[in-house]
This record gives sequence, structure tokens and C-alpha cells, in this order.
Amino acid sequence: MLNRQLQIQRLQYPVFNRILISYLLLVSVFLCLSFNCFAVTSVGDLKSQQKNEILFNIHAYYVEDLALQQSFESSQQFEALLAQLDPYSKYLDEHELEALFSSTNGRYTGLGIEVKQQQQKIIIVNTIKDSPAAIAGVQMNDVLLAVNQQTVAHKDINQVAQMIKASDTATVTLTIERGNSPQAIYFTLTRSEINLESVTSSLSEFGIGYLAINSFTNHTLHDVARQITALQSHYGNPLTGLVLDLRDNPGGTLQSAVAVSDLFLQSGTIVTTKGRFYDANQHFRAKKGDILNGAPIVVLINENSASAAEILAAALKDNHRATLIGSQSFGKGSVQSLIPLGNGNTALKLTTAKYFTPSGQSIDGIGVTPDVAINQSTLSQIDKVVIIKNEQGNDDQLWSRTDSADPLLLKAQQLLTMK
Repeated sequence: MLNRQLQIQRLQYPVFNRILISYLLLVSVFLCLSFNCFAVTSVGDLKSQQKNEILFNIHAYYVEDLALQQSFESSQQFEALLAQLDPYSKYLDEHELEALFSSTNGRYTGLGIEVKQQQQKIIIVNTIKDSPAAIAGVQMNDVLLAVNQQTVAHKDINQVAQMIKASDTATVTLTIERGNSPQAIYFTLTRSEINLESVTSSLSEFGIGYLAINSFTNHTLHDVARQITALQSHYGNPLTGLVLDLRDNPGGTLQSAVAVSDLFLQSGTIVTTKGRFYDANQHFRAKKGDILNGAPIVVLINENSASAAEILAAALKDNHRATLIGSQSFGKGSVQSLIPLGNGNTALKLTTAKYFTPSGQSIDGIGVTPDVAINQSTLSQIDKVVIIKNEQGNDDQLWSRTDSADPLLLKAQQLLTMK
């Protein structure tokens, strides 16, 4: 399950008197391995009425007009229908739906591992602060070899998640390959409840704020505004600039991405969405009011910045409000909606629209291009916090410690102090 997501906001669509929850979700890159939201769900046990309800919603709301059959004689036919949908569309059972809502509130029970699949390997992207994985010493760039002594070779992320979900105990043993170490490393981890930090921040002696949006939860908009206010209060004056770090941010809801973008914009388009039904076509514009009063912004992105993070980055770039530094972002340019099924205990997560940047471009499969391209290995949120943490209250430490450790932050400082 993604452990970094934005607020889910309910939108009423009166035509069918149904609640659709629009959000943006990157499911193919990040996965918290102990969470069962992305486990492979069997639809073979669904009743005919449930299948017909799913078929109706696909006909009515899916972003593309598919040629779909009207009935099913077998479960195989129904599963073939779902296979026609994009990777972001999926049936969610009761446990998966509950897991999704829990994560949007910044909490879940799990191991605290984020992974991506690369060259047929399952690679650790990040471990969440204070999680079982982080405490045990699992590290970024570790390669997952086995779960409970069962190999993960030639398995995709969903299959690996199912292996972890299938564990009938609270503990899970991970076999890890690390760097050039000749021997595998074993970690036995116990699932526990994890609270996710939405935003971290720090301040330099130059009055430049650093704000890392680590996850988009229900509290992200409030946390961003609160942290900026605290930075300004600590500095004693308005900030002279802001570094907005969106690296490794997998996204969240469309509404939250719009709201955070609006904090920094006085006017202009934030994003537009286009789909087949009326309410999927929306144009979001900024309202007057810039929390930084025009102070310059530098946004950091990388190949794991996706979905809502890309909306924010593109909105600030296209409105000439920020300079983007880093590498090409992931390129997740579609909007999903949660459509409740039956009594509301299950749902269909369905792609209902594509989104377009203020310049009218679709970034789906392309990504957002930085103004200043700097390639850098993925830096975990824990590494970022270590770099910017200022326990002694000496602001000089912020940038001096990042000169060699984080070239993107160094470049951001150079750009902001020149303005």
C-alpha cells in the first residue's frame, strides 16, 4: 500500500446519486510491503449482481470508451474485462478499502518499506521513520530476495505483497541483498502501527526555508501552512525564499494537490481534468493570496515524484512561480475515483480522467521536465531529515552539511541567494 497519499475529498455526482472520491495514485512504483491494499484480489467469488454493478460503472465512468460485453458466463471472462483497464483501476475488497482510508489519515499497520520494481528486481526505495524496517536497519537500495524464505524472483510487486499478506504471523522475515556483500542479510520484522510525517522543515541563516512534503495525507495542507508560518516566526521576518522538496513523493488526491498549489499562487490555472462524463471535466484556478508574498521558490523533483506531486510542480513551473531542479518526474497523469459498491464496504478504484498542466500538456508517461537537470541517486526521507535536522539550533549547519551530501539542495541555495 502506498504510505504517502493526500486527503480524499468526496465529490457528489447527482446523476446516479453516488459518491465518487477523486484522487491520484501511483501504484506501480511504491508499495508498503506489509499493507494488503495492493495484494492481488480474487474476483472469482463476486456475485453476478456485484459484477454487473462494476460493469455499469466502467461503462459510465471509465476514461476510455471500451467495447465491453454485457454479461459474463464465467469468472475468467470477468477477469479478462478487468485486464482491459489501466494498471491504476482495481476492485477493492473490504480490507483493501479500509487500508486505503487508513493510509490517507497518515497511519497504518505494517513494516514500513517502500519498494519499486526495476529490471525484474524488487528494490527498497525508502524505509519510514521509526518503522520496524527502519529500526531494524533495512536500507535504501537493498534488494529484496525472499519473504519468509520464499524467493521473490520473477514476481511483480502485487505478488510480493500477497506473499507478505499470506503470512499467518505478526512477524515477517525478509532476505536482503546489500551492495557487494557476499552474504544475504536476514531481517525478522514485527508489524506495528506507523504514523507518517506529512511535512518536515528547517531554516537557513539566509532566511531560506526548506519544506519536504514527505506524504500527502488529510493533514498536508494544514501542515504546509503551519510549518511555513513557524519558519517565518522563527526567522522574525518573511522568508527570503523556499526550497520545496517533492522528491520520492508518490502523490495523493487531486483536491489536495490543488489546495497546496493555491497556497503559493496569486492567479492562473493549476490543473485541468478531462474525462467522458460531465463532472470529470474540471478547470481549477488559483485564488488570490500567496503565503510567501512572492518570495522565490525552488522545487526539487526526481524520477519518483509522481501524480499529485507532479501537479504541484507543473503548476508552479507553468505559472512562472518556481524553478524546478532535479530529474524528469515519473509521469503519472491520470485521475482515479473510488466508486462505492453495494453497501459501501467495497469499492471500484477507476481511472475516470486525464489531467493536463496549465500549459495544456499531458505528462502521462512523460513526466515533468526540470528547469535545471541534476541527476542524483534517490535520497530517502530519512536521509533528508538527517541532512536538514537542526537539533542544536545552529542554522549554519543546514546548508554547510548539504554541500557535498545533496547537490540539489546546494544548487537550490545558490539560485535563491542570487535572487
